[in-house]
Amino acid sequence: MVDKRDEAETGAIPPGMLALDQQLCFAVYSAAHALNRTYKPLLDPYGLTYPQYIALMTLWQEDGRTVKALGATLGLDSGTLSPLLKRLEAAGYITRARDKADERQVLVTLTDKGRAMQHDAVAIRTEIGKATGCTLEALQALTADLQAMTERLEAGAARDDAA
Repeated sequence: MVDKRDEAETGAIPPGMLALDQQLCFAVYSAAHALNRTYKPLLDPYGLTYPQYIALMTLWQEDGRTVKALGATLGLDSGTLSPLLKRLEAAGYITRARDKADERQVLVTLTDKGRAMQHDAVAIRTEIGKATGCTLEALQALTADLQAMTERLEAGAARDDAA
């Protein structure tokens, strides 16, 4: 039997330690892709992609956000967000206009069609919940755990950037 000191000294890697199916990063990655694939047929009738859908969700929480604030919330840079918003505007879900108080800022506002989509989103959320096979409580706990992990990871990255 090899103890931890021997492993460190010899550089031995415990069996299975680097197995792909044992990695948190791959489990999160795979789950995200599976979730996006599950959303696709639910969003297709609306002509929406998942990133467009989460942009709408953000606006349902707070309409009239600036492009910058929207990007910060979604974790998207302007090079990704601008084309996404352009397509949402072309589809009639949002409008974009310069802020009269600060011409440098562009405000994103829901249209009637964009606000109406919120009612359909309830059914989409229900279908996603069914697809996971989890209880509402389990989904809420998983969401909270992932949010807490994200905060810890981002706080660590911020500390590393400051160093």
